[in-house]
Amino acid sequence: MIKELILQNWASTLILIAFAILVETNVFLNQKTRIRMCVLIVSVFLLSLIVFAEFYLENLNEHTGLRSVFMAIRYSATPFIIAMTLYTLAKKERLFVFIPAMLIAVINFVSISNGIVFSLKDDGTLHRGLLGYLPYVAVGFYCFSLVLKLFKQGNKQATEIIPTIFLCFVFASGLILPFILGKDYFRIFCINIAIALFVYYDFSILQMSKKDNLTGLLNRHAYDSAIEDNKKDINALVSIDMNGLKEINDKQGHAAGDEALETLALCFTHATKTKQLIYRIGGDEFMIICWKSAENDVKRLIERIEKNVDKTQYHCAIGYSYSADGTKSISEMQKEADEKMYAHKELFYANSGKKRYRG
Repeated sequence: MIKELILQNWASTLILIAFAILVETNVFLNQKTRIRMCVLIVSVFLLSLIVFAEFYLENLNEHTGLRSVFMAIRYSATPFIIAMTLYTLAKKERLFVFIPAMLIAVINFVSISNGIVFSLKDDGTLHRGLLGYLPYVAVGFYCFSLVLKLFKQGNKQATEIIPTIFLCFVFASGLILPFILGKDYFRIFCINIAIALFVYYDFSILQMSKKDNLTGLLNRHAYDSAIEDNKKDINALVSIDMNGLKEINDKQGHAAGDEALETLALCFTHATKTKQLIYRIGGDEFMIICWKSAENDVKRLIERIEKNVDKTQYHCAIGYSYSADGTKSISEMQKEADEKMYAHKELFYANSGKKRYRG
């Protein structure tokens, strides 16, 4: 039994150990994220042991009651792991994301006695009940939510889209392959999840040098690189500066200021489309680069940003520069966009009657 346990789980164990080491030694991750990732790693490892125990008892063709418990755990653990992945990777995700997984778990354990999801016949074969496909539906729901969130909060670059697509492919295969390969697929399910998370995390680490740690936006280094490498294709810049950040920091603390910046970053990210990338280039300063865009597209981008920000308690000043024929240099567009942004900021303080705090 021990030999079989090691052989079946050795590869996934090594991957999870390497994953845990990378998480604990990564200076880019805050403590909360590291804890969530470690919980995720431990959950996948424990599930691999449950799956092994379930199939081991099946081969012995005994302990049907214990097998049913293991099956209920497996059916419940899969939605929980995907929910934990969503909770870990998606920004501003709350604990209520686990509610569907908890309800599924209750139904699965109730099924041990009433067979509403599954039951085991006297010969040990599986019988699906009225809600036999409910765990798969739950996993599909979580996978769709996860991929949607990752796409929305990403910077719409191929280096971020590709690993997200890979993660989507692995989770989708987990929904489809059981119906093609049968129950034997679950013998390799945990290692598939471990590989998917490890690869996605590895890609994320490579991108962290280009990202702002607080907001997840591209940073000043990435901005400088972008304007240097793509000068000919950039025909619009949008300059954004938050109004009142210093007042929030002074009166409510820097944690409140950080929350404000994170909220605005999501507003900007949700507003940008293809060929529009948002960068945090300073404390409360942001810049959007637009490649080969029509001026109306730039104006609509600003309208979307203002609409998103209006739904929050925060305010920001916006200015843009557009070069229709490509004759304006990057420095000229930066200067023009900043001038318009500062004019917008002065107008805000004049109309609102608020005191402007200067650092």
